Amino acid sequence: MAREALTDARHLRRTAAACCVIAVALATASFAAIAARTAHTRIVHNARPHLPAARHIPYPRLAWPLEISGSQYIPVAWTDIAGWSEDDHLQAYKAFRGSCRPIAAQRNLPADHKALGISLRDPCRAAKALDISDGAKARAFFEERFLPLRISRLGEDDGFVTGYYEPLIDGSRIQTDVYNVPVYRRPSNLFVRGIKQSASGLPNKGQVFRKIGRRKLVPYYDRAEIEDGAIAGRGLELCWLRDQTDLLFTQIQGSARVRLEDGSTMRINYDAHNGYPYTPVGRILIDRGIVPKEQMSMQKIREWMDQNPDGAKELRRQNRSYVFFREVHLSDKDEAVGAQGVPLTPGRSIAVDKTLHVYGTPFFIGGELPIESEQSKTPFHRLMIAQDTGSAIVGPARADLYFGAGVDAGRVSGRLRHNMRFVMLLPKSLDPVARGRKMPLPDPRPSETIAQLFPQTDPLKDQQKDQKNGAKPPEASGAPGGKDAARATEAAKKPAPAAAQASAGVGQASPAQTTAANPVPLPEARPNIKPSREARRARYISRYRRFR
Repeated sequence: MAREALTDARHLRRTAAACCVIAVALATASFAAIAARTAHTRIVHNARPHLPAARHIPYPRLAWPLEISGSQYIPVAWTDIAGWSEDDHLQAYKAFRGSCRPIAAQRNLPADHKALGISLRDPCRAAKALDISDGAKARAFFEERFLPLRISRLGEDDGFVTGYYEPLIDGSRIQTDVYNVPVYRRPSNLFVRGIKQSASGLPNKGQVFRKIGRRKLVPYYDRAEIEDGAIAGRGLELCWLRDQTDLLFTQIQGSARVRLEDGSTMRINYDAHNGYPYTPVGRILIDRGIVPKEQMSMQKIREWMDQNPDGAKELRRQNRSYVFFREVHLSDKDEAVGAQGVPLTPGRSIAVDKTLHVYGTPFFIGGELPIESEQSKTPFHRLMIAQDTGSAIVGPARADLYFGAGVDAGRVSGRLRHNMRFVMLLPKSLDPVARGRKMPLPDPRPSETIAQLFPQTDPLKDQQKDQKNGAKPPEASGAPGGKDAARATEAAKKPAPAAAQASAGVGQASPAQTTAANPVPLPEARPNIKPSREARRARYISRYRRFR
């Protein structure tokens, strides 16, 4: 028994030793394979140094450069802006600080699709912390925190400006024989989709409806229907004016100061519109040849309407847009309030396209305007702040200059229809040059030689061309002697392109090159065949039996 036990122990030791030898051999082979694979990888990478590094997918989210629909812009230097150093930057700085109050009050805003979004917060914080009372320091404030971009509509060099003001007209709170044209407040049956009726002011663009019954919505009344009394007698009258021309110009300007019979002043401001697009009556007079384009002004329109009452009624109704007002409690010394909710500054506030820009954006506008007289060319180089909007203000380089209230302001603003240069001041956080450097380059395209050797064709387009030329469509055939094979044989007989011959270095291409030069057809689209009801039922039963 002892001798047999000793034999078994020796057998076990030999078996264990053999297993150890096999394990060591396998480990050594694994390490050798890994080392060989690593060496091969290094050789391949060293042999192909021209291959680009693989990109990480998905691509990282990058801040794209500035995008303004339908516009073109280019960065410029401050020294290249004509009239920049001669402007009174302190007045522009005060107007900018006024726009910063509502900007600083905004909280938790989502990313805005407009040009500046919420990037004006940083300059506004700096303006709030500074107490600037010097023009040179105000100029340094804008130069340190903004970048100038010359902007215009795509394909154009200059922008376009007009002027507006706050009319000063006579009126009465009650209807009299003299004052019998009503100024309406917003009706209760006027609806704008997506906006509550309790909102302080409705947008000046978009569709507007009135409700019939409980659910039916139809377009609101137009100017002709309202002038004929569609909403009369409902207690909507804020005040009464002398004639329809005063009301029309008040609606065009968006606000007015009404001098009442007792000597007090009533201030009214835009509140809503009836949903129809604004049609300029001055353009109609120009198209009809009544007033030349170079002589067009608000004074010319008023003179023609006063001399032609019947024609004035028809002309007004060509503009189906109608504006409703609200009374605002402002003193005679206060300026009109713009769409941003801040008082406007005469000579520094402008109305811009709200769909493209945000309120508070500085614009430097330069050129010549008829400020002193109708024929004068007064140099105008001024830094303006976007604080208002209007339905007729459309485009990236389009502005309405605010000149204040009264007859003189109306006389100046009424003759402005001029091309001007626009420079938009962009916060440095949106530097388009710096963002452009971070944009990834597109993936490399195939070389020109490869593209010529393998031109891609579309069988559907070729089939349509054959049908137009009267040829029969090719028939599908799997036999070697079918029409496809015959066509391939004929194509193989054609000479290879010159680029392929040059790359081969001989006068005539080889058969392999000739075959490669032939167009490679794209695969045909798979037919969209819906499975039958029985097939779906059989598949469901088999799946049910499998998991049962």
